[in-house]
Amino acid sequence: MVGSTEGFSELRELERAVAEGGRQALGSYLERHRDRLRSMVVLRLDRRVRGRIDASDVIQEAFLEATERIGDYLESPEMPFFLWLRFITSQKLLQIHRQHLGARMRDANREISLYRGAYPEATSAALAAQLVGKRTSPSQAAMRAEMKIHLQEALNAMEPTDREVLALRHFERLSNVETAQVLDIQESAASKRYLRALKRLREVIEDKGLHGLDPER
Repeated sequence: MVGSTEGFSELRELERAVAEGGRQALGSYLERHRDRLRSMVVLRLDRRVRGRIDASDVIQEAFLEATERIGDYLESPEMPFFLWLRFITSQKLLQIHRQHLGARMRDANREISLYRGAYPEATSAALAAQLVGKRTSPSQAAMRAEMKIHLQEALNAMEPTDREVLALRHFERLSNVETAQVLDIQESAASKRYLRALKRLREVIEDKGLHGLDPER
C-alpha cells in the first residue's frame, strides 16, 4: 500500500484527475514523470538496440499500458504512483530487449532480480558516461575516455546491488525510501550501500587524479 502522507495526497490528486478529466488529464499527469523515467531508460537501454529504439519509444509504450491499467492501480495501490509507473516502464524495456536481442541478450545484458520480477541492470558504461559528462575538444575527449575506463573498472568491481543503488539514488534521483522499495531491501541497507558506492568512487577519483570530477554532482 501507499504508506506516506505525500503518497496518499498524490493518490487522491490522481483519482480526481482521472475522474474529472479522463485520459487527457491522466496524460498530463503522466508527463510530469517523463524526465525521471527517461533517466532510468537511458541508463539501461542496451547499446545494441539504440539505433532502433529511443528512450521516448519505451516511455510512450509504458504510458499507453499505464493508461489501460490505471483503474486496477487505483483500486489497489500497492506502491507510490511513480514507482508503479517506473515498474511498468522497466518491464517494457525488458520486453524490448528480449524482442530485439533474443538469445544474445544474456551475453552482455544483465538483469536485477526483484521480488516482483526482473528489470535491466544499469550498465557500468552508462553510469561512467553519466559521471564523466560531455567533453568535445580532442584533449577533453581523450581525458573523458581515460576517465571512463577507470570509472568502469571501479563500477564493475562493486557488488551489483551497490551499483544499482548508485544508479537509483544518483542518476534517477530516487529517495532512499524509494530506492529501498524498488530493490526490496531495508532503508538502512540502501543508505549504507549508497555511501559505500560513493566512497569507492571518490577513492578511484583521488587515486587516478581525475580532477574536476565530482561523484555527488
